[in-house]
Amino acid sequence: MPDLLLELRSEEIPARMQRKAAGDLKKLVTDALVEAGLTYEGAREYWTPRRLTLDIRGLTARSADQREEIKGPSTKAPEQAIQGFLRKAGLGSVEEAQVASDPKKGDFYVAVISRPGRAAEEIIGDVMPGIIRSFPWPKSMRSGAASAPKGMRFNGIDGKGSESLRWVRPLQSILCMFGPEHDETQIIPFEVDGITASNITYGHRFHAPEAITVRRFDDYVASLEKAKVMLDAERRKDVILHDAKDLTFANGLELVEDEGLLEEVSGLVEWPHVLMGAFEEEYLQIPAEIIRLTIKTNQKCFVTRPQGATEGLSNHFILISNIEAKDGGKEIIHGNGKVVRARLSDAKHFWTRDQGNLPDLETLKASKDKFGLDLSKPLDQRMAKLDALNVTFHAKLGTQGQRVERIRALAKQIAGVVGADEKLVDRAVVLAKADLRTEAVGEFPELQGLMGRKYAVLQGENASVAAAIEDHYKPQGPSDRVPEDKVAIAVALADKLDTLVGFWAIDEKPTGSKDPYALRRAALGVVRIMLERKVRLSINFALSKSYQAYFDRFTSSSALYFRTNTGSFRLYPHSLMTKDPADTDAFWYINKKSMLSGEIDMDASFDIMNKDRFTRFLPVEAIIYDLLSFFHDRLKVYLRDMGARHDIIDAVLTPDADDLLLVARRAEALTAFITSEDGKNLLAGTKRATQLLAAEEKKGTVVADAVSPDLLKLDAEQALHAAITSATSEAAAAVKSEDFRSAMEALSRLRGPVDTFFEAVLVNDEDPAIRANRLALLKAIREATGTVADFSKISG
Repeated sequence: MPDLLLELRSEEIPARMQRKAAGDLKKLVTDALVEAGLTYEGAREYWTPRRLTLDIRGLTARSADQREEIKGPSTKAPEQAIQGFLRKAGLGSVEEAQVASDPKKGDFYVAVISRPGRAAEEIIGDVMPGIIRSFPWPKSMRSGAASAPKGMRFNGIDGKGSESLRWVRPLQSILCMFGPEHDETQIIPFEVDGITASNITYGHRFHAPEAITVRRFDDYVASLEKAKVMLDAERRKDVILHDAKDLTFANGLELVEDEGLLEEVSGLVEWPHVLMGAFEEEYLQIPAEIIRLTIKTNQKCFVTRPQGATEGLSNHFILISNIEAKDGGKEIIHGNGKVVRARLSDAKHFWTRDQGNLPDLETLKASKDKFGLDLSKPLDQRMAKLDALNVTFHAKLGTQGQRVERIRALAKQIAGVVGADEKLVDRAVVLAKADLRTEAVGEFPELQGLMGRKYAVLQGENASVAAAIEDHYKPQGPSDRVPEDKVAIAVALADKLDTLVGFWAIDEKPTGSKDPYALRRAALGVVRIMLERKVRLSINFALSKSYQAYFDRFTSSSALYFRTNTGSFRLYPHSLMTKDPADTDAFWYINKKSMLSGEIDMDASFDIMNKDRFTRFLPVEAIIYDLLSFFHDRLKVYLRDMGARHDIIDAVLTPDADDLLLVARRAEALTAFITSEDGKNLLAGTKRATQLLAAEEKKGTVVADAVSPDLLKLDAEQALHAAITSATSEAAAAVKSEDFRSAMEALSRLRGPVDTFFEAVLVNDEDPAIRANRLALLKAIREATGTVADFSKISG
C-alpha cells in the first residue's frame, strides 16, 4: 500500500507552537482522508524550527465506490414536489428516477446515486489546500507581494489582500510525495498562494541550503541528516541532554536539568551543538534562583553546579548552538557570555536595591500604622508601599492591601486551629505579599514568595515567618510540596480561602475548562494541606469567617450603602436604616454599629457601594453551600488518586460534611474494613435490611417513628432489637472518639440477629401496627450504620 510524505517548510516556527502544530497537521490530514473514504495503517508527525512533516503509512490507493438511495415523493405527488426532489437528487428528469412500491403508500420515486471511488492522489490534492489555508495557528501573518491590498500591484504581482495565505511565518515550500514503498513515487501537484507542491526540500539554512530531491520518507530523513537537519525532535532533545551532561561532567560540574527549557531549545535548533560559557564568580552572590531564571529567560541556557552539590550554582552555563562553528564555538560563547553578564549585572542591581531603603518613607506612615510595620526594614517598606499605592488585586475585590487585611483576620482564626503562634502568623501575613513591590519579582514574577523569604531572612525575621512567606502559595499543583510549618499552614489556608470566597461572592466561578484565577488549584491546595498535614478545620466556619472579612473591609466608615437585587428592603428593619436625602429612594445607609451587632440579616444578594461603583455580592449561605460542594469534588479527585474506591467515597461523604480530614479517615477505615469478614457481614446484613425498608417506603407503607418494645412478640425480633440497641451505643461511642473501625466492628455483629430475624419473622404482618414496628426495626439498622457510612452506596 502507498505512503504519503508531506512537508510544510516555513521561515520559522516558534518553539512553543511546534509540537501542537505538528499534532494539528496530523489530525487535520488524517481526518480529511478518512472522511473522503481512505484508510491508513499509521501516521507520525515531526517538527523542526523550520518545517512540519507528516509520514502516513499504508494509505489506500483509492476510495471505495458508493451507492446512495434517496427516497422521493409519491408518483402522484404535485409537479412542484417532484421537481424539488429532482433538484435535491441532482437528476435531470423524472425518467432518471426509479419507481418503488409500498403496500400502504403506493408507488414513489427513488433516486439511485452511484459515486465511483476516487484515486488517493486526487483526494490528497483536493483536501490539502484547504487544510493549509485554514491551519489553526494561535498567531499568524500574511507576507509577500500577494498580501498587498486587493486591486493593487506590488513588484508586478496582483495583491490578494485578505485572500492571501496566513501562516505563522512566511511559507516557503511544500513537499508532497505519494507512492508505494519500493516503486516509483509521484508528486501531488496542488498549489497554495503561488507555492506548488513538489519533491524538493532544503537542508540547514547555513550548512546546506541547497535543494534536495526527495522520493519517500526514508531517503528524506537520510538526506536531511546529511544536510545537517535532525528531523526527530525527541532525538534532538536526547542529543542535547546527553552532550550537555557529558560536557559538564568533563569539567567537574553537573547539569541542572530543566525539562521545559530542554523542550524549548530543541525547537530552536535543527542541528544542535552544545557549548559551555562562563561568567564572573562575583555574580554567584545573587540567589541561585535569580541567576537560573535570568540565564534561562534571556539566553535559553542551562545552569550548572559543582558535582555532588544540592544547592548553589557554578559560574558556568550551557548554551545550544544551531551551527558547528569553525572556531569551535569561541565567538558564539563570547557573544552569549557578554549578554549573560549584562543580564546578571541587572539582576545584581535588583537584588541590591531591594535590600535598600525606599526614597519616600515619609509617605508610608499611614500604611505603617495600619499593619504595624517597621520602616527601618526593607521588606516592611515594600509592604507599606504596596498598600500606599493601592495596587489592585481585583477590580471588584479591592486592593492588595485590603486583601492582606482580610487574610490577616482569617489567619488569626485559623492559627488556633492548627496550633500556630498567633503573633508569628500575623507577622507572616503582613509580609507575605511585600515582595510584589521588589524589583526582583517585578522582573521575574515567578519568584514571588521565594524572594520574600530571602529578604525576610536578610532582615532577621523568625524562621517560621520567612518560611510562610514562600510557602503560603503552596501547593501550586498536585505534585508540588505542601507547607510543613504551622505558621505557613495557617497563612496558606487563609490565602486560598480568601481567594475562593472572594471570587465566589462576585460569581466568578470556574466554568467548564476555563479557570482563569486557578480556583480549582486553590481548592485542591486546601484539601491537600488539610489531609496531608492532619488539619481539623471546619470548612463552613472558615468560609463564613472569610466572608465576614470581606464585609469588614466596608465597615471602616460610619455607614454602609446597600442596594438589594430586587429593590426591596424588607430584610432590613427600618429602625436600623436612614434614608440619605442626597440619594434616590433606592439607596439607604446602615449604621455600622447595627451591622456589626448582627441585627441585620444578610440573606439575599445585595450591592455594596465602594467609591463610585456597586459590587454585587452573593449571599453567604449560597456561597458556603456551593463552595462546600466544590471542595467535595476536589476531595473526591484527591482520594481517588490515592487509591480510594468511588463507592467508598460516596458512602462516607455527606452533602454537609465540612471536616475533610474526618471524611478521609472514614474512607480509609471503611476501605480497610469492608474487605474483612466482619466488613462483609456488616455490608450483607445492612443491605438486606435497608433494601427491604426502601422498597416499602417507596410503596408508601407506614413506618413507625420508633420501635415499640411492647409490639415485639417474637424472640427473633426481640433479639434484633437488643442487638441494635447495644451496637448503636457501642458504635456511637466509637464514632465520638473517631475510632471508626471499632464502630464498624460493633455494627457488624448485627449480621447474625438480622439473618435470624428474616428467617423467623414476616416483616409485612397483617397487623399494620406490628408491620410498622418491624419496619422501624429496619430503620433503626439504617440509622445505626448511617453514623459510619451510607452502606447502600457500596457495591458488592
